[in-house]
Amino acid sequence: MVEPGKYRRGKHTYIRWGKRGKEVKVMSEQPAQQKVQMQIQLDDETAQGVYSNLAFISHSETEFTLDFIYVQPQKPVAKVRSRIISSPAHTKRFLHALTQNIKKYEDKFGPIKAAGEWDKKIGF
Repeated sequence: MVEPGKYRRGKHTYIRWGKRGKEVKVMSEQPAQQKVQMQIQLDDETAQGVYSNLAFISHSETEFTLDFIYVQPQKPVAKVRSRIISSPAHTKRFLHALTQNIKKYEDKFGPIKAAGEWDKKIGF
């Protein structure tokens, strides 16, 4: 139902007021966008994950390649366990998400020491 002073012409609503009957087209209200819920599937093999203790990152103008590698101690052989190829924009979002999560981790458990930052020497 249209309020007094308003009327519809086709799919548009207008407001009329004043002695001369000025009218203005009212912007239609956009219907609320429905939330889309994505279902992410995870098969058993992928759910197991893979261990990596080294990563190589390379890029071109259009993509980043992240190679996750497992280096076996005392062996000169390393194997790429997983390769992720991603757009620069998604890689930057990933970096931002990783940075946020590292901050949350360190807030809860204390600073993470990277290789070369150990303050204790191991040995005799």
